[in-house]
Amino acid sequence: MQQGSTYALAWKRFRRNTPALAGLFFIVLAVLIAIFGYVLAPDNSPDANMQIPEIALQEPGFEADLLHIPLTRNTESTGWWQRILHGTPPGARLIPVAPGSLKWQADSVSFQRFGAQGAIETIPAPTDKVLEHRHFPLGTDKFGRCIFSRLLLGFRISLLVGGIAVFISLTIGLFIGALGGYFRGRTDDVVMLLVNTIWSIPTLLLVFAIVLALGRGIGIIFVAVGLTMWVDVARVVRGQVLSLRDLPFVEAAQSMGFRSTRIILRHILPNLMGPVLVVVAGNFATAVLVESGLSYLGFGVQPPTPSWGTMLNENYGYALGGKPLMALAPALAIALTVLAFNLVGNGLRDAMDVKGKL
Repeated sequence: MQQGSTYALAWKRFRRNTPALAGLFFIVLAVLIAIFGYVLAPDNSPDANMQIPEIALQEPGFEADLLHIPLTRNTESTGWWQRILHGTPPGARLIPVAPGSLKWQADSVSFQRFGAQGAIETIPAPTDKVLEHRHFPLGTDKFGRCIFSRLLLGFRISLLVGGIAVFISLTIGLFIGALGGYFRGRTDDVVMLLVNTIWSIPTLLLVFAIVLALGRGIGIIFVAVGLTMWVDVARVVRGQVLSLRDLPFVEAAQSMGFRSTRIILRHILPNLMGPVLVVVAGNFATAVLVESGLSYLGFGVQPPTPSWGTMLNENYGYALGGKPLMALAPALAIALTVLAFNLVGNGLRDAMDVKGKL
């Protein structure tokens, strides 16, 4: 009852913190975008990787008429769950046509390609006469892909890497920190030696070493980022357990003959989740930054999977060539996501009154 009322009071204080509440709203919105990205994206092909070279490097707000030419190979229909997870495999080749140039005949269709100078093409009429009018809110990249679609799918990669990395770091940090704080003595010395050793290695350098040792890929990124952030959790947990271990309720549990595992899991850990949640929020922001930095340098998520870091790497050169939004859009997404988690972390710290405990 006491613990429930404590969390209720913390939530009441958190709601009065406008910046923290705004950060929480952005995180909830980002999670929804990550889940339903393929539904919201104009280009719902896998990885939003539909390349249309004729409309490459178009300005934000660009619109195009796209003629659908069905592919000769058979395309399997996908269920709604597969469409949400992986998108819809393209069933047609898209040809951008100049506005007003398309003319349907009985057994053929003639058109002028977008950007072509007066050249008229005639091809057999497709079985399905589909002319799609597509809007590109942020324009297109050098491959003719929709930047807005890839930006939306980037939320999924960043939040997925951050979430799994934080789970790994939380599991390791809670286990090692609780061992050192509860048993003290030689166990604590070993724990602190390990924490200080990992702490002394720069995060990106350690991630590089893990990636180079285990190979590139999104699964390796989860492990690499998670293995570099557990020291923050372990340090906080160790300090909290050291302060809680000598309190009367722990001594009472020990005198009743409860096992150390039960005392740690059921009596100590629930009382230190406030400081741990603050560290978790900060670690999530760090994970997003690390993943973006790795992808920018080519060691993270590999193309064509959309990642904000990869988008920055591909488009930063155009920022000086009069197309700043191509690089500004993913950079702004990274900045807002990191800011949101930091605001939530600060709000949790104030709401749970753990300023002097970290």
